[in-house]
Amino acid sequence: MISVPDLNHSDRPVILGVSGASGLIYAVRALKFLLKAHYTVELVASKATYQVWKAEQDIQMPADLDKQELFWREQANELGGKLICHSATNVGAGIASGSCRALGMVVMPCSMSTVAKIAAGLSSDLLERSADVQLKEGRKLILVPRETPFSLIHLRNLTALAEAGARIVPAIPAWYHQPQTIEDLADFVVARALDQLDIDCVPLNRWQGGSVNESR
Repeated sequence: MISVPDLNHSDRPVILGVSGASGLIYAVRALKFLLKAHYTVELVASKATYQVWKAEQDIQMPADLDKQELFWREQANELGGKLICHSATNVGAGIASGSCRALGMVVMPCSMSTVAKIAAGLSSDLLERSADVQLKEGRKLILVPRETPFSLIHLRNLTALAEAGARIVPAIPAWYHQPQTIEDLADFVVARALDQLDIDCVPLNRWQGGSVNESR
């Protein structure tokens, strides 16, 4: 059963941060399902995201924000909802202020550079500032790191963020839902990340329980 946002959420956006880690499929799928469920999404992509699009899909993400909105919608193949794209350099955007009452923020995928900067309290661009705002306001911040293996520095930074209230949802798919496509694998991670915001808009065969026989 897929739930849709109630009317009280219509004026409270979900902030979607996209950093320069591999795995843009996670951001695209999250955007698709949020917009399809008629959420308002405020999206901010880091400068490195342009390079990742080129490396992964050999396409150029436009810098013009109006064209960027169309670009993201085309990638997600979704016309519903409301999408607002921000420049990473615009630290004066509404989502940079604690007075912007967002439902929360998901950074997906989240690079280790972004993890380190948020953990250190740096706000050198809009993505980092928006994440810092969620922490200082006691709101939900979900980070989806896409890196392997983790170094000790990575683990310490992730631990510091978890202690500060962030939820860490690594991009680790499962197989018990019988995935048939790459999108199915990505959607599992997206669903688990959005679960942290109490958003259930991804069609997913969730674990229903059952017995597991283990030979010893």
